[in-house]
Amino acid sequence: MDRIAEFLFETMLLKRVRRTGYQFLGPGKESVAEHTFGVMCIAWTLARLAPEADEGRLLAMCLIHDLPEARMGDLNHVQKKYVTANEKMAVAHMTRGLPFGPDIQVLLDEFNARESLEAQLAHDADQLAFLLDLKSLSDMGYAAPDKWAGHVKTRLQTAAGIKLSESIAKTEWDSWWFKLFIDSDGKEK
Repeated sequence: MDRIAEFLFETMLLKRVRRTGYQFLGPGKESVAEHTFGVMCIAWTLARLAPEADEGRLLAMCLIHDLPEARMGDLNHVQKKYVTANEKMAVAHMTRGLPFGPDIQVLLDEFNARESLEAQLAHDADQLAFLLDLKSLSDMGYAAPDKWAGHVKTRLQTAAGIKLSESIAKTEWDSWWFKLFIDSDGKEK
């Protein structure tokens, strides 16, 4: 049990590991753990839009997709041009001695291969989380996110992910809140 406790302490580091790509987007920022929560919510939703997917496998894949970043940090696109992270080694060291360690590597391999429906949905959930952040920043008046959204959309692989991205593009980030604030007669509630 001590080894499992150590592993759980290590996973909690993701609350403090910042996603580095946000430095190019102005005010946006989040930790890897915050990102993972968003990806999980999106994956749960995608599982309802693609009921043929194995929901448990999809959610497990999303939960651990950035786990190696507890050891490697989050490398953005520019950094990856100069630094090569050894994800396999990070995962092997991170999961050494865990009874479920091999399960983590199998899920990460599947996620990275993007061949199964679950891996494709997990990948889409990862991209849609970024797309939601971009749309929110754009709706708040920041210009940089508009340059990136089109590139993110081209990475989507599933019909459910593409359809959801279209809805995200035409929905204002605060429309859900504004509907609560203004009643159907246009009066403040």
